[in-house]
Amino acid sequence: MRFLFDSFVGWKSHCEKNQISLHQAVIDFEISQKNGVEEEILAGLQKAYNVMKEAVDTGLVADMTSRSGMINNGAKKVFNFPLAVLSTDFQKLISRALAAKEVNSCMGRVVAAPTAGASGILPGTLYTLQEIHGLSDSKIIEGLLVGAGIALIIEQKASLAGAVGGCQAETGSAAAMASGAIVYCLGGTIDQVFNAVAITIQCMLGLVCDPVAGLVEVPCVVRNASAAAIAFSSAQIAIAAVSSVIPVDECIEAMGEIGSSMESRYKETAMGGLAATLTGQEISKRVLIQDIEILPDEHSAE
Repeated sequence: MRFLFDSFVGWKSHCEKNQISLHQAVIDFEISQKNGVEEEILAGLQKAYNVMKEAVDTGLVADMTSRSGMINNGAKKVFNFPLAVLSTDFQKLISRALAAKEVNSCMGRVVAAPTAGASGILPGTLYTLQEIHGLSDSKIIEGLLVGAGIALIIEQKASLAGAVGGCQAETGSAAAMASGAIVYCLGGTIDQVFNAVAITIQCMLGLVCDPVAGLVEVPCVVRNASAAAIAFSSAQIAIAAVSSVIPVDECIEAMGEIGSSMESRYKETAMGGLAATLTGQEISKRVLIQDIEILPDEHSAE
């Protein structure tokens, strides 16, 4: 079954030939490749989803001030703001994605899905989807399995790492995973699930990875929120049977090509983009000085 996650075409063909669901194919793959046990796989995913929800809840109640000071309880501010720009559900989506990622930036426990830099996207989207539609944890776990299959193919055809493919590879991949999972959980067809992935990738192509001061805080946290919104918009388009026009496998290949041709300064080096602005450089110097000043105290305490 190793061939299965080389392409979306192969995944679909395998499911149709064997008359199984997308999520079951991922379970079978895990069993065949790693000698896993289905019950243990599902239990592990339940634990992961519990951590995701915990990260959201923590980010909305605890003090989320990062050591650099760039992150300062933004999720709570959004969650509690009295004016909803679109709807309260949208406001919750954005704040939850922010919350889980702020937990990561403040050294809390998160699920790297697929990376820590994108760790607010799946929690924010799936937490909100479950609340709106009254879905069971077991259905959400099926969605996580579909997301895992999506990530496996992206990893083969492009990359999941910002240092390799830019932020399109991190938040873009996470948003694609979330969008596909959303459509699957709501009963979409295989084609609709894959269209959601393709549309999401199309919206995220070319996004650079330019963390200020080399920290996964700015603009990483707010990008998790915007990626969560893109995941929902792509899912809405796809589940209405609107075609992505460009097939999903070709979209992923385009992401890989763009990532490989992207200049290194735009791939998690903190040498380009927002990190290279005047303010970004000032923050970098300030954070570096703070770290240097703290070192003597830490050593003297020993």
